[in-house]
Amino acid sequence: MERASFTATFTIVSIIFVLVDYDVVSCLRFSDVPNTSHRTTMFLPLFPPKDTSFPSSPSQLSGRLLQKIPVNARMALHDDLLLNGYYTTRLWIGTPPQRFALIVDTGSTVTYVPCSTCEQCGKHQDPRFQPEMSSTYQPVKCNVDCTCDNEREQCIYERQYAEMSSSSGVLGEDIVSFGNQSELAPQRAVFGCENRETGDLYSQHADGIMGLGRGDLSIVDQLVEKHVISDSFSLCYGGMDFGGGAMVLGGIKPPADMVFTNSDPVRSPYYNIELKEIHVAGKALSLNPGVFDGNYGTVLDSGTTYAYLPEAAFAAFKSAVMKAVLSLKLIEGPDPNYKDICFSGAGSDISQLSKSFPPVDMVFSNGKKLSLSPENYLFRHSKVRGAYCLGIFQNGKDATTLLGGIIVRNTLVTYDRQHEMIGFWKTNCSELWDRLNLSPPPPPLPSGLDNANSTGNMNPTLVPSGSPGYNAPGEIKVGFITFYMSLSVNYSDLKPHMTELTHLIAQELDINFSQVNLMNISTGGNDSLIKWAIFPAGSANYMTNAAAMEIIHRLAENRVHLPDTFGSYKLFEWGIEPPPERTGWPQSYLFVVIALSVVLILGLSAFLGWLIWRRRQEPPLPYERVGSVETIVREQELQPLK
Repeated sequence: MERASFTATFTIVSIIFVLVDYDVVSCLRFSDVPNTSHRTTMFLPLFPPKDTSFPSSPSQLSGRLLQKIPVNARMALHDDLLLNGYYTTRLWIGTPPQRFALIVDTGSTVTYVPCSTCEQCGKHQDPRFQPEMSSTYQPVKCNVDCTCDNEREQCIYERQYAEMSSSSGVLGEDIVSFGNQSELAPQRAVFGCENRETGDLYSQHADGIMGLGRGDLSIVDQLVEKHVISDSFSLCYGGMDFGGGAMVLGGIKPPADMVFTNSDPVRSPYYNIELKEIHVAGKALSLNPGVFDGNYGTVLDSGTTYAYLPEAAFAAFKSAVMKAVLSLKLIEGPDPNYKDICFSGAGSDISQLSKSFPPVDMVFSNGKKLSLSPENYLFRHSKVRGAYCLGIFQNGKDATTLLGGIIVRNTLVTYDRQHEMIGFWKTNCSELWDRLNLSPPPPPLPSGLDNANSTGNMNPTLVPSGSPGYNAPGEIKVGFITFYMSLSVNYSDLKPHMTELTHLIAQELDINFSQVNLMNISTGGNDSLIKWAIFPAGSANYMTNAAAMEIIHRLAENRVHLPDTFGSYKLFEWGIEPPPERTGWPQSYLFVVIALSVVLILGLSAFLGWLIWRRRQEPPLPYERVGSVETIVREQELQPLK
């Protein structure tokens, strides 16, 4: 689903949910503006759905308090908001686990993946889910609380989106695991098994959707109802320079300077915030505060790429920005079919954009303020170097304010559903774990404990392997993995982006940035050849077979995807190296240091004793009177010659 060209999962035409009775009475068109079809019409239910997961009062939330100490699932985000139109995370389903790349979407509830029985599904990043290959899969049987198939045997779901794509299938239940950074053990969960998909859902690279919205089918609601996480989750999207990011299912300790605003779950079925003012260059836009509370209010949606303001608010915002960038040149957008507002002359250094573009502040009803960097309301011009375009548009005649992912780039957003608040914290999302001072992921299990076929004893540190099809290592200790990457980019052009490339490789391989090391680079004409090495996480001397297998699967199956800015590329000649041999002395270095210290002390003592003994054996020097001729001559010999 190319989110760069539409705002998808927030916009629902019709929904048939199972295990939850969604009553969509009517639909309302969000925007229908000429020359903006790449930000297409959006649809929402006219009334909040009748869903037991929607608390009508704070007292209903008290029932969701955990009965034990909660943990969380820490997960990496991949891809890029504007290049791909979405962010994805990795989820494993079944026994043995089958891996999927799913678009994270706060505007959707159901999580679904293509099924092996799908009659009309596109070719996606990973193989389709095979229920028959999972020993723990169970279909959700037809019951009074769900919509059933024609045979009245199994529960079904159906979703349609404004860009005319759709997804439909059956509901099943299976073991879901969250990767090797997660503290949360694998859990049973209900998900959709697609039998048909159309439109952009059919052609997108990602496998499916991970629903984070409110509703009984939401993965968040299911985990909360099991009392395994607190009623909260967080997303952190990368910025212009680095895609990817991080996600946490469950609660985290909020940073001291995180800015919170109220989020009323009764206001709409989506995640609302109470926006009252927008300031540009320190000056408030001359608007009625009620402008941001029309229709569905101000909605935060991770599945929408850009931001959309009501007509009056957009006109005021556009005017204020254009007045603040008089030194820049107004140019046409990258696509003549769309009337984008673009400026050239700002330079290519993202860190310097604040010198050319004004700061923008969002002020909430409680007086708290979220400051936006230029990357939070601009996107790069794809044809003119150093040019940028406004990523905020008019929402047609609709009064709803819709804030997509661009607004929260390099911002940790915490959806604290238990306390009906949403928090914002500006940060570098590629370094989130370090900035939050969270402990590192659990150490990998020894290779002898790996058991990919046992779900009952599955440890969250065990990364499930992908599909076979080539020779992979057996039960050996893997010290590090090497591979070559050829790119159709000259080294002089590639050099400034090596850090970005390293980050991207780490994200695509689902490992830490520190594990990726550049071994060698050579150039030939307009091509570059790089040798990379992947080392174990932390201070480990080797990686588990399961972790090594996952990395090798991704390399061998060419599942590392880079932005077009790196040109065409190819991965080849991956190899496995054993851990470096350790000599005896590093393992007992303390003993060696102590022994050397003792030898040194004894040696010095012996040497000093010998000097004292020699001193005592020497005859006494002859006595000379002060002022004698011999003494004077000796002194004169020490004088410089004249």
